[in-house]
Amino acid sequence: MSADLVPDDLWERVAPLLPPRPPRRHRYPGRLPADDRAALRGIVYVLCKSVSWRDVPAEQVGCSGVTARRRLRDWTACREPPRQ
Repeated sequence: MSADLVPDDLWERVAPLLPPRPPRRHRYPGRLPADDRAALRGIVYVLCKSVSWRDVPAEQVGCSGVTARRRLRDWTACREPPRQ
């Protein structure tokens, strides 16, 4: 099911549009971030199934719904406003 949500051709089109991930801290690096493709699968799952973020099946998608929502928030916050 998760392979159907973000096929390779879609991922090849979307991946260059995503902002680069900030570098990890050297000291106290924290938990490894979830994969961007898994986060996109979570976002697509919510849009296709019309479920809440906490109802995303982490085992099938690859990340939790909270992670997908947070990544969507971060990706949309990085957009620059249009210039006039």
